[in-house]
Amino acid sequence: MKIYIGSTNPTKVEAVKRVFSNDDVSSVEVESKVAAQPFSDEETLEGAVNRARECAIMKKSELGIGLEGGVMEIDDDLFLCNWGVLVDQKENVYRASGARIPLPDEIKEGLKTGRELGELMDAYASSANVSKHEGAIGIFTNGVIKREEMFTHVVKLLKGQWERDQQ
Repeated sequence: MKIYIGSTNPTKVEAVKRVFSNDDVSSVEVESKVAAQPFSDEETLEGAVNRARECAIMKKSELGIGLEGGVMEIDDDLFLCNWGVLVDQKENVYRASGARIPLPDEIKEGLKTGRELGELMDAYASSANVSKHEGAIGIFTNGVIKREEMFTHVVKLLKGQWERDQQ
């Protein structure tokens, strides 16, 4: 089976490869067609849908997968959020979301000035490319959950829904 993921970010690609281990998984950079820093569940989901559809259409893959990270507000708190979408050859769309944790006020304030989470996390953690390694979730859970694990869980939810419909 040919599967395309709409990102070259190693944490996202590895998540898909872990779940679809016996299949041919390729990554391709596609546009999310949303802001570089999605600021709601709706916008984050829309980015994942756009990435998955682009893979399914552009690459004529059996499955197109889009994974998108963003933030969303509840009351006065800003939470990390993530969405995944799987689109099959019949244009069925499967959606799933994963872990959410509140972000510290200094990250929230930085995001509200228009900066991206990845940039803020690199400065916060005094590290480079946090988004391609442990991610914000890894920093704020002290390494208990890493970004790849978070996306792996979402991809498992997608695969399970899709497989259920194949029966």
